[in-house]
Amino acid sequence: MATLRLRQLVTRHVGPIDLSVAAAECVCIQGASGSGKTLLLRAIADLDPCQGEASLDGVRCASVSAPDWRRSVALVVAESQWWSERVREHFDHGVDPVWLEQLGLPVAAMDWDLARCSTGERQRLALLRTLMLRPAALLLDEPTGNLDPDSTRRVEVLLDDYRRQQQAALLWVSHDAGQIERVAQRRFILRDGRLEEGGQA
Repeated sequence: MATLRLRQLVTRHVGPIDLSVAAAECVCIQGASGSGKTLLLRAIADLDPCQGEASLDGVRCASVSAPDWRRSVALVVAESQWWSERVREHFDHGVDPVWLEQLGLPVAAMDWDLARCSTGERQRLALLRTLMLRPAALLLDEPTGNLDPDSTRRVEVLLDDYRRQQQAALLWVSHDAGQIERVAQRRFILRDGRLEEGGQA
């Protein structure tokens, strides 16, 4: 039951940011294009230089290796990287067939060539690949940005189940006000590099 905490986090034109996301909590961030939402998530994931501190359950990012941090505090982006021809080759930790079904994907999808996958299928498979690592915190950068309404709701339900069952902290960037209303316990607007609280669900 880990809490994700940011203290005076600064990256480029974003910050300083102070924020806590409790275990089993979903906090959403929205803001104009170019406001720095993705920059903030990348800094938390230790992908971009930053000042200040990010910690998980009291363990500071700076005190662990980058790969270990990114397994515990995992970033999911709209356009994920793929490096092999077949889907299965990207799943070192196996796959949960129940989660596959929840996302509207057949078990046979594991044997697909990446080249035959649509953008939406790749997005759902990338999310599943990340969830198989069982991260304690998820940084979600428009995780349904390329999905139709049915697939979007499937992702929302799966992430809600994961949040509650794994007691995971979710920091979710979305431009969709309806989605934020459905998934968030708290929501913020990133404006002029600062987070402004936008009310509670």
